[in-house]
Amino acid sequence: MTENMETTAVAEQATAGKIEKRTYVVGERVEKLCTKCEVERGHVVASVTKRGQVSRVTCPICQTRSSFKSGVKMTGGRASQAGAPYDPARQYRTGQTLMHPSFGLGEVTALVEPQKIDVLFADRMRRMIHGRS
Repeated sequence: MTENMETTAVAEQATAGKIEKRTYVVGERVEKLCTKCEVERGHVVASVTKRGQVSRVTCPICQTRSSFKSGVKMTGGRASQAGAPYDPARQYRTGQTLMHPSFGLGEVTALVEPQKIDVLFADRMRRMIHGRS
């Protein structure tokens, strides 16, 4: 009986020390080197496994869908650089990074209208204004 309790305690300690992997949902953002654009940038999660691990991602710029392998080394590229502070009066181009005071680092993925842009932040895509004087 005592041996059984000791075995259970050891098993519980091993489980408590185990590092859990983060789970993802479709639509979240992960960093990956785009093979078509040849630039490291945030990709949108397109599909996940039953355990919540990323299996496929989509590049927001070229729309290329590719497989995702966690732990793959990426080169230090433009996406690792901090963007300039967000300014609604400034004109932005696709691919530029910006730092928003509330949403953090984001990348311009599309010019929607003359004064609207889509920006991919860590949590989700947001429509922002730009070029307003």
